[in-house]
Amino acid sequence: MKDVLVVTTEYTVIIINFIALVVIAFGTIEAVVGGVRLLLGSRAGHERREVWLRYARWLVAGLSFQLAADILDSAIATSWESVGRLGAIAVIRTFLNYFLERDLAEVREREAGVKG
Repeated sequence: MKDVLVVTTEYTVIIINFIALVVIAFGTIEAVVGGVRLLLGSRAGHERREVWLRYARWLVAGLSFQLAADILDSAIATSWESVGRLGAIAVIRTFLNYFLERDLAEVREREAGVKG
């Protein structure tokens, strides 16, 4: 039974990491297309900010998926070294996620202040 759980968890981690890859790749492609469009057309500051805000949202989503995969991966880790490595990765991703979310919240507050 333990072997089945380990194999199932390993495949689930691979699937979740693939989802994170797709989310981040899609967001990156969207940001590149938006950036090129801005270079060729409008240079308004709010449009540039919107491109990067949308990209930040994609990155937050991708990091959340990767963190979920790390949590599952740590459940089947067989050594303290791998647990420590996964913990360090999880901490780094959590900090990245926190700062991206904080930046998004600050921008939303500024935009609400401008509109209000």
